[in-house]
Amino acid sequence: MSESPDSPGKTTDLRAAPTRRATALRQRLAELRGPVPPHPLDARALAALAANPGCRRRALLDGAGVNKAALAGALGSPSAFGQSQFAFMRGNAFEARVKADGGAELLRLVHARLDPGAPEPRPGGILTPDLAAAGPEGRTARTALALREVTGSGSWALLDHPMLALDVAGSPAHLEPDAVVVHPDGGWTVVEIKSFPIVDGSADPAKVGAAARQAAVYVLALERVAAMTGEDVRVRHTVLLVCPKDFSNLPTAEAVDVRKQLSVTRRQLARLTRIEEITQSVPDGVSFDPDRPAEELTAAVESVGASYAPECLAACELAFHCRERARSAEVVEQLGRSLRGELGGLRTVPDVLAAARGEAGDPADPAVAALRRAAALRAEALATTAPGAPR
Repeated sequence: MSESPDSPGKTTDLRAAPTRRATALRQRLAELRGPVPPHPLDARALAALAANPGCRRRALLDGAGVNKAALAGALGSPSAFGQSQFAFMRGNAFEARVKADGGAELLRLVHARLDPGAPEPRPGGILTPDLAAAGPEGRTARTALALREVTGSGSWALLDHPMLALDVAGSPAHLEPDAVVVHPDGGWTVVEIKSFPIVDGSADPAKVGAAARQAAVYVLALERVAAMTGEDVRVRHTVLLVCPKDFSNLPTAEAVDVRKQLSVTRRQLARLTRIEEITQSVPDGVSFDPDRPAEELTAAVESVGASYAPECLAACELAFHCRERARSAEVVEQLGRSLRGELGGLRTVPDVLAAARGEAGDPADPAVAALRRAAALRAEALATTAPGAPR
């Protein structure tokens, strides 16, 4: 049989190769996850993943659908963050109020804050397509179809909890924004509904920043849907953040420009090491099943490199485990990414202290020179403030 590229058999093999690789990768990730259902990767986790693209451990665990909270508990370092049940219920109640009456109040806010020149949305004239379907893949396809159908209608449309898909390091992630609004001109806007208040026209900058990063992930996924439709669809880079006004349960909204967060997220996701490459470096027999003995789980987790920083404590369930390991190894990463960058080739705390005391390090190294200068200034300051020292 001919092996030329024009051979029908050869063409079929070439087309089938990506499918076989994808199937093999899914099987490998299932083996790593163990006999438990995959944990979905949401936009909040994706934003945190994009903020630390060098962490191979998180990329693999999220790509495999490992429940990191259960894994952290099994390792003896349970995560200590997350919404309380009361906050969860309060958030759901507020979202239901915002979307009541077919989304009339929500569309009023979108019109007032983002598109005042468009026709006012009228009750009964707002399209609310049914997005129900079987499984995340079915819901993703149904969302794309609904967006295509309502975009050319010339009417306001509200998609309640649509399902979007985004490829992350070679693995699909299904994302569910609070809402997507289609404008009469065919533009698409992401809506984020949060339960933290906007007091006197301003909100907690840290919480607004986190919401903006999360919304940027949705905008990125929505751009993928727009590209698949084959039409010139405008995905707006200004999202609507809806929050309670002052300390009431009345909704108010602010327009948030996420172009900066979108650019950072797109760049960081592109830098993520592909999961297929990471799985090839993991020894056979490794499993992250939380029901495994703690010793096996610890060895499994340590077989994949991590990139810990104090910022991980607010974004990753495994942060306490990684912090303990970083402290045991006395690496400088535990002190923060900015400091790690300034220390250059000094990788551990003992190395830094030795360089500051003049016991090690190249004096021509700017980091070593700065440390020794700081140590000299500290010694001088202590000497002048010691009891009996001349003033």
